[in-house]
Amino acid sequence: MVKDEKIASLADSIVSRFRNAGVEVERSEIVKRLKLLIHEFKVPEGEAVRTITNWLMKEHEVSREQLVEKESALVKIGDINKAGEWVSLKARVVQLWDATSPNVSQVGLIGDETGIVKFVIWVKAGKGEVEEGKSYLFKNVVTDSFGGRLQVNVNRFSEIVEIDEEIQLPPKEIEVVGALVAIQQNSALIQRCSECRRVMTKGICPVHGKVKGYDDLRIKGVLDDGASIYEIILNQDNIKELTGIGLDEAVKIAHETLDRNAVLSELKKALLGRYLKVDGTKGERFLLVKHVEFIREADAKELLEELQEELQ
Repeated sequence: MVKDEKIASLADSIVSRFRNAGVEVERSEIVKRLKLLIHEFKVPEGEAVRTITNWLMKEHEVSREQLVEKESALVKIGDINKAGEWVSLKARVVQLWDATSPNVSQVGLIGDETGIVKFVIWVKAGKGEVEEGKSYLFKNVVTDSFGGRLQVNVNRFSEIVEIDEEIQLPPKEIEVVGALVAIQQNSALIQRCSECRRVMTKGICPVHGKVKGYDDLRIKGVLDDGASIYEIILNQDNIKELTGIGLDEAVKIAHETLDRNAVLSELKKALLGRYLKVDGTKGERFLLVKHVEFIREADAKELLEELQEELQ
C-alpha cells in the first residue's frame, strides 16, 4: 500500500503545478481524492495524479498548456523519484523494445551517468523516432509510475532534440555463466518493419500495417545459472559465432525447406541445453550480449563457484 508520506508528496506536486500556473488549489481535497483512488480503488499512482489533475483543470478552467512550463527543469535520471512531474533530460537511448500497443510509437530505455529509466513515446505525441545509441534532449516529458516502476512519457507537449554529446551511462556490464534452457517466441529468422524496425507477424507491422519488411536473425533466450535466470538477446553475429548459422545461411535454410521455422529448429538443436559464458549489458529486462562462447559443463560449474565467491 502507498504510504501517507507518498500521498503527501504527490499532493504537493499537484499543488505546485497549479501554483506555477497562478492557481491555488485545496491540498486537503487532493489528499482525500488521492487516498480514495490509490487505497480504495487501487488506481496506479500516475493514473491517480492524472485523474485529479484533469478534474482540477475543469474546476478552475485551466488549460493543459498553462500547466506545462515553457522550459521544464533539466534534471538527471537519478533525481526522478515521483510521478506527475514535468522535467527535461539529456539522455542516451540504451535500448528499444517491440511495442505491444498500437498506441505506443516507441518504448525502451534511456540513460545518463546517474541511472537508466523506461521511456514511452505515445503515437498521439506525433514525434519523430529516436535511435539506439544516440543522445537526445527530452524536453517537457512527464514522470509516471507503471507496475511500481518509474518511467517518463513523451506526449504532444514534449520535444525531442538530437544532441551531439556523448552521454555516459552507469556501469552495468556483467558476466553470466549458465545453461540456455529456453528460446522464446519471435526468435530465429524474423522480419522487421522497414519503417520502425518492429517485428512483423505474417507480413503485418503492429503500427504500419502491411509494409515491406527485411530479414533479421536473433534469439531471445533464457539462461539459468542455477540461482537466477537471465533473459538474453543474441544478435546475428552472436548466433553465427556459436552455430555457424548467420543471416545468409538462415535465409538459405528457409528457402530450401520452404519453412522459416526450420531455422528455429536448427538453432534449438545447436543451442538448447548448452552452457554459455556471456558478457553483456543488463537492461531492465534483457541482458544484451556483447560476447558469448560455449563452455563445458565442468568448466561452467567451476566458473560459477568462482563468481559466487566474488559476490560473498
